[in-house]
Amino acid sequence: MPTQTASPTDLLAFHSSASRQKIFVSLIILVWTVIYIGTLFQPPLMDDADTVHAEAAREMVEHNDWVTLKINDGFRYLEKAPLMYWCVAASFKLFGVHDWSARLPIALGMLALLLVVYRMGRRFYGDEGGLYAALALGTGFGPFIYTRFMIPEMLVALWLAMGFDFFLTSLEQTSGEQTSGEQSERGEQPSVWVCWGLAATMALNVLTKGLIGLVFPIGTILIYLLLTKNLRHLLRLRLFSSFLVFLVIAAPWHVLAGIRNPAQGEARGFFWFYFVNEHFLRFLKKRFPADYDTVPLWLFWGLMLVWLMPWTAFLVQAIRQVPAKLATVRAGMNGQQRATLIFALWPLVILVFFSFSSRQEYYVLPGLPGVALLLGGWLARESASAHGSVERSSGRISSIVLALIGTAACIACVALAWHAQAPPQNYDIAELLKKNPQDYALSFGHILDLTPQAMGAFKVPLLATGLAFALGTILSLLLRRRNRAFAANLTLALMTTVLLYAAHQGLVIFSPVLSSKVLAQAIEQNWKHGAIIEDNGDYEAASSVNYYTRHQIRILNGRCNNIWYGSKFPDAPPIFDDDASFEKLWRGDKLVFLLTDYKASPDRKPAEECPQKEHLPDYVVREKACVLAKWGGKLVLTNGPKPCPDQAWPR
Repeated sequence: MPTQTASPTDLLAFHSSASRQKIFVSLIILVWTVIYIGTLFQPPLMDDADTVHAEAAREMVEHNDWVTLKINDGFRYLEKAPLMYWCVAASFKLFGVHDWSARLPIALGMLALLLVVYRMGRRFYGDEGGLYAALALGTGFGPFIYTRFMIPEMLVALWLAMGFDFFLTSLEQTSGEQTSGEQSERGEQPSVWVCWGLAATMALNVLTKGLIGLVFPIGTILIYLLLTKNLRHLLRLRLFSSFLVFLVIAAPWHVLAGIRNPAQGEARGFFWFYFVNEHFLRFLKKRFPADYDTVPLWLFWGLMLVWLMPWTAFLVQAIRQVPAKLATVRAGMNGQQRATLIFALWPLVILVFFSFSSRQEYYVLPGLPGVALLLGGWLARESASAHGSVERSSGRISSIVLALIGTAACIACVALAWHAQAPPQNYDIAELLKKNPQDYALSFGHILDLTPQAMGAFKVPLLATGLAFALGTILSLLLRRRNRAFAANLTLALMTTVLLYAAHQGLVIFSPVLSSKVLAQAIEQNWKHGAIIEDNGDYEAASSVNYYTRHQIRILNGRCNNIWYGSKFPDAPPIFDDDASFEKLWRGDKLVFLLTDYKASPDRKPAEECPQKEHLPDYVVREKACVLAKWGGKLVLTNGPKPCPDQAWPR
């Protein structure tokens, strides 16, 4: 067989492509470093999910138990899959227990996701398509803000992206298209490594987020194969051996967790709680305890436009790339068309699934890489199109809309900053807010606490947001009018990086309301052997005190939420107090640190299931206990010796 010799033109094109690839990968890593490494160290870890999950990882290391998650020094925490906690625990073992080491695994997972998205975009849309997809995802507001605290959604997105990459490769190999330098004959089975890789990503996803690790990829793949009348492709995926690979990875932890946490006493056992309560009953909105809320359906779908803003200004054009006619789909598609259909079905399956279930704002995040890839594909198509083409004209129209939004946002931000009053010196941000506890089950509920007076604390982030939004969108429009689409897109990426830093700075300013680290430090400075920390209400609301002090906290009228199920086991520490038992502790010989809210009072009765710091025992109020520390709308009261520190008693 004659040997083909590459021409000088081919070699030049190859070296040019290789150089461009290195530059683009370096740019993606640079953007990730600036955004995700530059924000690792602030703010402190937050109450609720952030420190509950960090504490579970810390106790995993402390107790050397990598099967049963525990919180608050020994309470079983069985509602979550373990992979994220394993990663954080490994980080703690390597680097020690720090805020940044707790956040590092998710940041590294985000880098891996960006590189996988770049690879997928490059495969189907060229180098620029991969770059734009990675930049849209890496500078998106949703992925950034929901990696500020420890939830596994972006790790779910990583395994989905890798899984769909394997699946698309399997389609290429069975359609006779060339992939990775090899030619497959039409109809033959995909490579064993491709099939096993797909199974492995599903197993890792199950270990990250539970059964949706199967529902999302299998649902997307089945709908794709039904639309393309290609269900026989399932039989080519080496189902038996792939299932064994899945079991080898996913089954051991589930089996061990079931063996080590059988039904005991009032606890019904791991399998009932994890699968029935946390999966099926949660989907049906009947999970107990109901420590969550459901965002309205219109908001859940509409936030898709926000999470990847400003890139979603081009979403309509990106969606138009999707093969829409079933006749075209079933007649056969090329690799790019197949990928585009998969990328569209990916977020759609997730959106539809949660439309019939309980849902939080961030549940859609695992679908964002699919949206980013669609956007990257269209932006690359626009960049490669000729002057005066439909793509160029359409891009300018979207840029005009974006510039108008940016200008309006700038006017609003500058007006808010201009009219906001400067906060007093050494202010406590919580004193400038109102309280909306009915909204706190939503992940963004605390934003509704902001008042016009509180805006004075956010002047710098507001001005940075407004000016960057206006300048970035206007400059992007001007560059597009000059047919410099590549420069226009890089401008949007730079603008969004500034916006994310402004959002991060706002989060740092707001963090006293969200974290109890300052109170934990005050307790540590006054700690005595045998002292007791008592939380007036829900464990989640003071979980950062448990995490930062590494001392168990007792709970006053708060056997609910995350700690409720673990308290059902016979070996659960006896830390739950009612008013009568706490009064004995308070009037006893031991030093007691009582964590509570400013507005807790004896006039407000505890809620039926969980008081959430609404009720303060009347004897504590009458005696005006020592106010050891006050910050972020929270107090540390003690029964310790007088005189007290110079802190005002709450009004």
